[in-house]
Amino acid sequence: MGFKCGIVGLPNVGKSTLFNALTQTAAAQAANYPFCTIEPNVGDVAVPDPRIEKLAAIAGSKEIIPTRLTFVDIAGLVRGASKGEGLGNQFLANIREVDAIAHVVRCFVDGDITHVENRIDPVSDIEIIETELMLADLESLEKRVVAMEKKARGGDKEAKETLDIVNRCLVLLRDGKPARLADVAAEERKTFEGLGLLSSKPVLYVCNVEEASADKGNDFSAKVFDQAAKEGAVAVVVSARIESEIAVLPVEEQKDYLEAVGLDEPGLNRVIRAGYELLHLVTYFTVGPKEARAWTIEQGTRGPKAAGVIHTDFEKGYIRAETIAYDDYIACKGEAGAREQGKFRLEGKEYVVKDGDVLHFRFAN
Repeated sequence: MGFKCGIVGLPNVGKSTLFNALTQTAAAQAANYPFCTIEPNVGDVAVPDPRIEKLAAIAGSKEIIPTRLTFVDIAGLVRGASKGEGLGNQFLANIREVDAIAHVVRCFVDGDITHVENRIDPVSDIEIIETELMLADLESLEKRVVAMEKKARGGDKEAKETLDIVNRCLVLLRDGKPARLADVAAEERKTFEGLGLLSSKPVLYVCNVEEASADKGNDFSAKVFDQAAKEGAVAVVVSARIESEIAVLPVEEQKDYLEAVGLDEPGLNRVIRAGYELLHLVTYFTVGPKEARAWTIEQGTRGPKAAGVIHTDFEKGYIRAETIAYDDYIACKGEAGAREQGKFRLEGKEYVVKDGDVLHFRFAN
């Protein structure tokens, strides 16, 4: 698995331009007017990870299969979206289906591109979107809470547990705070996520800056980073215009272009890493002569569940995992060398898979 990230923001902040660049397609129409994106565009992109190429070179793998993630370009929200303004209700429903929100914030000045609020104020933009999500959540919970209270009074244990979580969320929402700040125990997480609250989604702020600020950001993006720090969110700086130019270049020319504009890597890489950090994801590898393949799991995943990402039969019949840490695989130049140097391990059902582990699962049919 990778993750499904919804790209949101006010109209004309560069969302669709960024989406086109990230997915290297022109599927989303980028235009200088609100609501140019009406249906959510979906694009899968490979997760860039130089480790897999090094593993494949050592193993002589014929094919390299990176893990993938999905971006969903959701049309621009406006003030009043929670009440159906613009095309609000439709877009809010699309947000419910994603794992995280990439909130694109305009951090550039350009007189040729209008701003729906007629000013450049990224923190205010953030507040508009956040408010609409919270208002939609507040309305949703207040509609459901009466029925939950009735069930809870009738002795329904599940309803009592759910109601307790709902009330915690309502306290936050009524105080103008997002549901993701709710204090939820690990055993309550599934119930909490089942509420489908928009403001419970982890948020990644993507600061869309002008080309000259693509490496270090600007005063506008600095304010967004401050806001993210207050919320416990994550922020990155990207120039959507630069990304769109990189996307159409042949691979062999991209490095020279990046160097010319003072960048070490495409913004896509930063967005992916930030997304992984946000969702607490790690990557493990399976490597052999046929293919080298990357797999994404959540931090803290034990061996059987990690195996289940490949196939459910692997999880059901899990016996153990032949395990080599990435650094050991590289240093020992492959599995044979790792065995000789004592870096090859057999790990059981309680083993927590680490980022970069090279694994081969043993399982019973």
